[in-house]
Amino acid sequence: MKCPFRRRPLRSRLVMNLDTSLIYHLNPEKAADVYQKTGANYESVVVEPTLRAAIRESTASHTANALYTGEREMVAKQIYDQLTSQLNQRGLLVENVLLRDIQLPGTLKASIEAKQQAEQEALAMSFRLQKEKQEAERKRIEAAGIRDFQQIVAQGISSQLLEWKGIEATETLAKSPNSKVVVIGNTKNGLPLILGQ
Repeated sequence: MKCPFRRRPLRSRLVMNLDTSLIYHLNPEKAADVYQKTGANYESVVVEPTLRAAIRESTASHTANALYTGEREMVAKQIYDQLTSQLNQRGLLVENVLLRDIQLPGTLKASIEAKQQAEQEALAMSFRLQKEKQEAERKRIEAAGIRDFQQIVAQGISSQLLEWKGIEATETLAKSPNSKVVVIGNTKNGLPLILGQ
């Protein structure tokens, strides 16, 4: 059974149009009772009013934003539960309730969409900030590693080692056939002077 667009009040006292489908069938064991008590038009006498009341009660406790976004399934379940409890005892078995379309007033719909867009942008910004914080933390760790390395190396470098490395470099330059370099030491001992060949 389809319940076409009906104006339904929300908790915020705004009115929306709601297209609902109810899937149900007659309980074969109680079919005779249904026809005796209600007649062949049980859909218009029992089902439609019960469905309308369930929709009215369920939507009245929700905001438009909730219905338009995340709580749609919860509303459908509330309607389903209410219909199941009321119609099962009258010989009708409810299979499912579908909220096929919810139409809100244009300005309200636009403001809800704008709010959702702003929330998405805020989430994206939060993600970027988190990423930047992680990158800053990574750089701090890298800088600490470089600092520790330099401290370790600095402790291992003595003036004797530097003098020895200077002598090795001087020897290498002296042995090179292309050397036309003048090397003058800058310490008190100074390295030997090498002139090109």
